Amino acid sequence: MQLIGAHITNYRSVEDSGRFTIEPDVTCLVGKNESGKTAVLQSIYRCNPVESSKRFDEVVDFPARLTSKRKQWKADERIPVVQLTFRFDDGEIEKIEEDLGVGVLESPEFTVTAGYRNEARTFDLKINEGVVVEHLRKPLDLPSAGAAAVGAATTIPELLAALENLEDATSGSSAIVQRIRDWRRSSLMLHIVDQYASAWMPRFVYFDDYDIMCGKVSIPDLIRRRDADSLSRRDRALLSLLNMASVDLRDFQTTDRHERLIRELENSSNVISDEVFEYWSQNDQLEVQLEILQPEQDAQPPLNEGPILQVRVLNRRHRASVPFDERSRGFVWFFSFLAYFTELEEAAEQDLILLLDEPGLSLHGRAQEDLLRLIDERLAPKHQVLYTTHSPFLVSADHLHRVRTVIDQDKVGTKVSAEIFKADEDTIFPLLTAMGIEMTQTMFIGEHNLLLEGPSDLIYLDVLTDVVESTGGAGLDPHWVKIPVGGAGKLSTFVSLLGANRLNIAVLADSSTKDVGAIRRLRDNGQLRANGLIQVSEFVGTGDADIEDLFETDFYLELVNKAYSKELSSRITSADLNPRDPRIVRQIEGYFQQHGLGKFNHYKPAALLLREQAALLQKISSVTVSRATQLFARLNSLLT
Repeated sequence: MQLIGAHITNYRSVEDSGRFTIEPDVTCLVGKNESGKTAVLQSIYRCNPVESSKRFDEVVDFPARLTSKRKQWKADERIPVVQLTFRFDDGEIEKIEEDLGVGVLESPEFTVTAGYRNEARTFDLKINEGVVVEHLRKPLDLPSAGAAAVGAATTIPELLAALENLEDATSGSSAIVQRIRDWRRSSLMLHIVDQYASAWMPRFVYFDDYDIMCGKVSIPDLIRRRDADSLSRRDRALLSLLNMASVDLRDFQTTDRHERLIRELENSSNVISDEVFEYWSQNDQLEVQLEILQPEQDAQPPLNEGPILQVRVLNRRHRASVPFDERSRGFVWFFSFLAYFTELEEAAEQDLILLLDEPGLSLHGRAQEDLLRLIDERLAPKHQVLYTTHSPFLVSADHLHRVRTVIDQDKVGTKVSAEIFKADEDTIFPLLTAMGIEMTQTMFIGEHNLLLEGPSDLIYLDVLTDVVESTGGAGLDPHWVKIPVGGAGKLSTFVSLLGANRLNIAVLADSSTKDVGAIRRLRDNGQLRANGLIQVSEFVGTGDADIEDLFETDFYLELVNKAYSKELSSRITSADLNPRDPRIVRQIEGYFQQHGLGKFNHYKPAALLLREQAALLQKISSVTVSRATQLFARLNSLLT
């Protein structure tokens, strides 16, 4: 099961966040201090926490500015706070359909709502009751008199009534009656909720930068707080380490076992340390040690009661150790989080979703990159991760689609959005910095920047420039710095980020690019000049076109046939393609799919043209040259 969306209302600074999508692997909430990032994570966490948590408290948590609005709700009426949207995966749907019939779920998605005044969550699923009725009665063999009434039922209550009114009940009919009666309130919806939606819903794990493991604890005090269920997450991190070693706190009160316990604990700490050092590149000379001490003279409560368990970190390079919570907070955070989470992960019976609140605040930039690796390589393959940050080093320039901006706006409260161009300068600053770091390492940015979807676009523009100039025309002006952004979905992000630096930006986009709408909104907001969006269809004469459509069909097919000569059993001709589709690339993609050739790689024909341009340039038609000339004239007119 996967979390795919969230909507937060009436919680602290969040009056109405707006609905925002959640990525299937990692979602990064970026915002400045006091923007409401923590409120968003905490409200989600309370919907289904992995451990006991505070309930929503309308007096404390309801936005103070809206107090009069709160009093308008009836005393027994729930005030919604968090609505989460989940999606069943294919395996889960298959199990539900085995139980209730194929097609019982009209949608794999469902919502869960939690809020004030009513601790019970509500579930909203779209189900087809008729499918279940047919599934239940299909195996029945009833006398004709009873079969008519049962066959006329279209709902579960009607089916139940018909089966209970049978004069000659069979074992099969009685079993179905009992099965329905076993459902909570004999409700199909409640049965699906209890058996599947609620039972399979992932549990949320919340961890923030202050939840580092304690360096010194009084064992008797820790036992009392554990038994009273008043442990902090710092305590739980330490207990997780003990549980991994199969050590109980009361074992420490037996003095003759101390040495054995310490050995078991150190073995477990070494397991965690080994995992930490897979991602912690700052210092590999650290070692976690544990000691059993007696209380110091004049020690303050609770450390005046022994035995005392102390955790220390030894730096082998300097041959010195310090108490655990006095060590560099970066390593301490890594170790504490992995100790806490590893034990939870091993014991979990449901999926876990990690909510990391400002992780790695005290980490060096490179160490924050280590943390990103930990998230991508260790956590995300198994669990969804949502984390908050205002650090540019925790924003992955390769995964900008993960970013959701969090902004606290006057009179409307915290808003969460995937459209980063809505953000103010302070909020977007970490993104700008992250992109700046990436760009300085990977490309040169000039004053005039032409954004392209991918490297094949760059090849075609360079080749067509040579062709046009060989005929006496004007190719693409060399003042343009051509930037392939690595996918259509990144175009609007790059426009927003580069435009914020007051650079001259133009975008060459395929007409069908999904990001065109967002780019137009950027243009309307003044972040892209009025004529800065150029679509290939303007020069091809069709409503939908890719850059490949600048070429004649037969010429582009020659590139494809040569590039895929080993994969094709026979040459592709125009007669093999769908004439109703105006885009040559989509026609070829359809051909590849129809003939089981795998995914068509747009770059291979472009690479072939680059390698063999000496032989191929003379085959480019005058129609293509005319289209390219118009395109270059339009682009060059944008230079200032």
